[in-house]
Amino acid sequence: MTVVTRFAPSPTGFLHIGGARTALFCWLYAKKMKGKFILRIEDTDIERSTQVSVDAILDAMAWLNLDYDEGPYYQTKRFDRYREAMDQLLEEGKAYRCTCSKERLEALRAEQTANKEKPRYDGHCRDKKKGEAKPFVVRFRNPQEGVVEFNDLIRGKLIFQNSELDDLIIARTDSTPTYNFTVVVDDNDMKVTHVIRGDDHINNTPRQINMLRALGATLPIYSHVSMILGADGKRLSKRHGAEGVMEYREDGFLPDALLNYLVRLGWSHGDQEIFSRDELIQLFDMDHINKSPAAFNLEKLYWLNQHYMKTSPIDVVAKELAWHMDRLKIDTTCGPSLAEIISAQAERVKTLKEMAERSRYFYEDVSYNDESVKKNITPEALPALTMLQEALTNLPEWNKELLHKTLEDVAEKCAIKLGKIAQPLRVAVTGDTVSPPIDQTLVLLGRERTLERLKRAIFD
Repeated sequence: MTVVTRFAPSPTGFLHIGGARTALFCWLYAKKMKGKFILRIEDTDIERSTQVSVDAILDAMAWLNLDYDEGPYYQTKRFDRYREAMDQLLEEGKAYRCTCSKERLEALRAEQTANKEKPRYDGHCRDKKKGEAKPFVVRFRNPQEGVVEFNDLIRGKLIFQNSELDDLIIARTDSTPTYNFTVVVDDNDMKVTHVIRGDDHINNTPRQINMLRALGATLPIYSHVSMILGADGKRLSKRHGAEGVMEYREDGFLPDALLNYLVRLGWSHGDQEIFSRDELIQLFDMDHINKSPAAFNLEKLYWLNQHYMKTSPIDVVAKELAWHMDRLKIDTTCGPSLAEIISAQAERVKTLKEMAERSRYFYEDVSYNDESVKKNITPEALPALTMLQEALTNLPEWNKELLHKTLEDVAEKCAIKLGKIAQPLRVAVTGDTVSPPIDQTLVLLGRERTLERLKRAIFD
C-alpha cells in the first residue's frame, strides 16, 4: 500500500502556525513512508475564501519548502464530482431532501436548549416522500443505531454512539456541498490512507467515517494532533506573537529553524533538539507524538534560529538575508558581501531582521546616535582619534591584523586602554556603540568609508 497524506487548509486567512505543524507532520510521514503528499485547498466557503489567502498558503508552503507530490487541488473545481456522489447517496436512500424552514429549525433548537438537550436535527424529513417543489437541503442519513469505532494513532481507540450524531447537511439550498461531504469525497477519490489533522476535527471524524462507508470507500487511518498553547496555557493567538507563517519570515526566522521548532511541538526523539531535514524524514514516526497540548516558547525558537544562522550553508542564509535587506531598501551592491555580514553578525543577533537592521551602516551613510556621540567622541578622545586617522591613512594594507596592531600602537602612544580608543572609533564609523569586533568592522567598512567617517567625526 502506498501511503498518501494530505494537507487541506481553508483559504480564509493566512497559514497559521498550527496549520504549518500539521502540514509538516503530513509531509514528514509521507516522506518517511516513501509515499505521496497532497495539497488540497478547501475553498467551498465561497464568501470567506479569497485569492489573497490562497496565495498566502502557497507562499508559506514554498518558503518552508514543503513540496507536494500532487496539487494544489481546489474543491470549487470539483463541484460536479460532489454532485455525482450526492446523487449516488440520494438514489441509494443514504441521503434525503430536507425542506424544513429556517423558522422551524430555529424553534426546534430553542426548544431543545430550553429542555437542556443537545441541539440536533430531529429527522423530521427523514422518511418523507419527495413532494411539492420547495427549497431544500440534502442531509446524510446517518445510522441511528450502533457505534463508530476507530483507532486513532495518537489517541488510541475512540468510540462514538450513532445515536449522538444527527443527519448532517451535505448540500445547501443552492446545491453547494458542505465541508464534511467534500472532505469525504476527496479523501476517497485521492486514495488518502492517513489523515493527520488537528484535534478540533475529532467530532467530524465519526460523521465522515459513516459517509465513507455509505460510499463504499476504504477508511483512512486517523491521527488527531493536539493544539498549540501559549506560555500562559491558553490557545495560541495573536497576543502570544506572530500567528501567520510568513510573519515569522518577516520577523527574521529561517524556514528550517521554524520547522525544527514546530516538529518538537508535540513530537520527540529522545532528548535530541536539533534535526536536519534528512534526519527528520528518517526518524519521524506517529508513535512519539504527544497527546497533550504543546506550549509555544519564543525564546526556544530564537535559540534555534541563531543556531541555524550560524551553521546553515552561507548561501541559504544569504538568500534570506537579501530578502530582508530588500525589505529595508538597503542597497547591498556597494559594500561587503552578505556572506561576510553573516560571519560577522550571526553570533550577535537572534534574527535575520535584526542582522539586516544592525548592518545598515555597512552600506549607507552613517546615522549617529546623539547620546553615544556625546558620551564617546569627547574632547579627550579627539587627539587619539586624530592620531589614529593619520596611522590608518598610511597603512600599506587593510586587514584585521594590521588594523588591530595600529589601534594598540595608538593606544600605547596616548597612554590609554584600547577600549578608550576602540569605542570612540566604533561610534565614529558606525554611529553607535554596538558592532562586531572593531578590527572586523573596519575591514567590512573598507578603507575609504572608515577614513571618511573618522574625518567627519573629528571635524564636525
